[in-house]
Amino acid sequence: MSALLYAATIFSSAFLLFLVQPIVSKHILPWFGGSAAVWATCLVFFQSALLLGYAYADRITRWLPPRRQPWPHAALLLISLLMLPVLADPSWRPVGDEDPSLHILLLLSATVGLPYLMLSTTGPLIQAWAAHTGHGTKVYRLFSLSNLASLLALLCYPFLIEPWLSLQSQSLVWSFIYACFVGLCIASGIALTRNSDQTLVEQTAVEQDQPPTLGRQIVWLSLAALSAWLLLGVTNHITQNIAAIPFLWILPLTIYLLSFVLCFESERWYRRNWWLPPFVVLMAIAAYGLQDNKLGLNIVWAIPLYCGTLLVATMFLHGELAALRPGTRHLTRFYLALSLGGAVGGALVGLLAPRVLPAYYELGIGFVLTGLLAAFVMRDKKITTAIGLLLALFCAMMLWRQIHTDLNSAHLLTRNFYGRLLVRDLPTSTPGVTVRRLLHGAILHGEEYLSGPNHNKPTTYYGISSGIGRLLAVPDNIGHRIVGVVGLGTGTLAAYGEDGDRFRFYDIDPAVIQIAKTEFGYLRNSHASIETVLGDARLNLEREVPNGFDVLVIDAFSGDSIPVHLITREALALYRKHMKPDGVIAFHVSNRYLSLAPVVEKLSEDAGMHAMLIADSQPAAPLLNTDWILVAATREALMKPSLLRVAKKPPIIEGLQPWTDDSNNLFKVLK
Repeated sequence: MSALLYAATIFSSAFLLFLVQPIVSKHILPWFGGSAAVWATCLVFFQSALLLGYAYADRITRWLPPRRQPWPHAALLLISLLMLPVLADPSWRPVGDEDPSLHILLLLSATVGLPYLMLSTTGPLIQAWAAHTGHGTKVYRLFSLSNLASLLALLCYPFLIEPWLSLQSQSLVWSFIYACFVGLCIASGIALTRNSDQTLVEQTAVEQDQPPTLGRQIVWLSLAALSAWLLLGVTNHITQNIAAIPFLWILPLTIYLLSFVLCFESERWYRRNWWLPPFVVLMAIAAYGLQDNKLGLNIVWAIPLYCGTLLVATMFLHGELAALRPGTRHLTRFYLALSLGGAVGGALVGLLAPRVLPAYYELGIGFVLTGLLAAFVMRDKKITTAIGLLLALFCAMMLWRQIHTDLNSAHLLTRNFYGRLLVRDLPTSTPGVTVRRLLHGAILHGEEYLSGPNHNKPTTYYGISSGIGRLLAVPDNIGHRIVGVVGLGTGTLAAYGEDGDRFRFYDIDPAVIQIAKTEFGYLRNSHASIETVLGDARLNLEREVPNGFDVLVIDAFSGDSIPVHLITREALALYRKHMKPDGVIAFHVSNRYLSLAPVVEKLSEDAGMHAMLIADSQPAAPLLNTDWILVAATREALMKPSLLRVAKKPPIIEGLQPWTDDSNNLFKVLK
């Protein structure tokens, strides 16, 4: 009976542990501009909290005898109930000049910190209690169970929970289950005290375990750190450099958790002789792909390659980790080393890499370090040591070639919290004419012809045949327009500015503003008065007095990390406050993987406004296919002949409800 109680407690804690992460992260995501880096920073917090929880479990099992351990733990569990529900108060929203990483860490600490910490203690602590009640080395299967619960939570959230429950409802349901978990955990402590007279034989047996050496603990830490490193490195690479596909980040995290489940369930899933050959081959091919765009950036080959590489690498790392696990007497120290390694690997990739590396080089560095660690772990045989060293050397050569190629081909390369920005000059089919492009990861943010007939003309998504081009090219009141633009890019829309116009650009990334001003000419060559505003556009608009925009452009939906807070009922109501009565709000909804036009159509219908779709499907170079939806309070505002000639009715998705800040779901609008 106690075994079932321990299993239920560990399963519920791990399920809640992973379920709270997307709930809290999604809640604060709009406050920080919807950047993928928000998730990486949240992951660093959760890994650090897990480390503190494991450290607590290690200390309490060493400082207190088993009979006394449950009572202080029960007290902390009851105190943690006072922090429910776990969603942050709006007072935590950033003003705009804070360090986003530090602000996120402080926010999470003050809201979800204690409940998450108590959940983090459960795995090692309950396993230690189970070992003291006669379950022996079988307790390590409970670690496999906890990772299975985490995997189920990961998969349930986007497909079964998010589509049906608002954030507030999710928080309330989670809080109720957490209260049940507290009851289970206290019951587990009571079971330990009642069975304490059965622990003497077990304790006598485990006393023979030799304490792990410092070197052994460093190996544990290193294996865990590199698995977390590769998880984040692969996630960054496939979501930022290969394809901006929504929910793609779930795939590497699923692989990471699955490898833990298999390696700690039993020894049958990992045999070094089975996994070493594919580990070496795929690592080498993946390292080669980092400097070969035909392989490393081709979506057909690259996503299976890097996810497959992550699978064999984590199976190797976690398999070796499971093989080195100690006796149950030292299991809390083992888990402490694992959590410390995860926190170190996550911090190096999530916090340090964006500040010290100009591009996504952490994956290549992780390959080199993994090869070196493999050589050390397999040092019992000369051949395997040599294989590991040769793999590390090959990966280092490919990394050097990747860096060398990037630096030689880039006009400018920089990276910060919001991602990598690449400015590249490319020749065109016209002799002597060069085009300069700005890319944010795999997303083109604009381009400018440095000479020739297309110089200083709108290109890419903003040409004269696009929805926004048709709206701005023939102004009704020349010299008096006020235009707001959410999403600066290269500042291409400034090319439509006339004398007396005022263009106000909002962008959350300071590097984008700097690049648009210094590397591209649209802003400085515009006839309009140009203003740039740093920070999240919605937060800035909330603080500003009504601007009286003739046109407000919402252009922030090209990537995978859609800033949903810019396309909700509350956001549209805010935009209307800043519009003139006959003003037009232009949503750029071009996206390869998401059908956002029905979302805007539903919002406009809900607000009693009028919507028009302008799809430019066969533009002439240098323009791209675009979808723009124009929304206005009056039908007359959309009655321009240039619009009516090509206007379409926006598509409808059956059952789609207006998105709100509290209830929205990207899964329903996947193409």
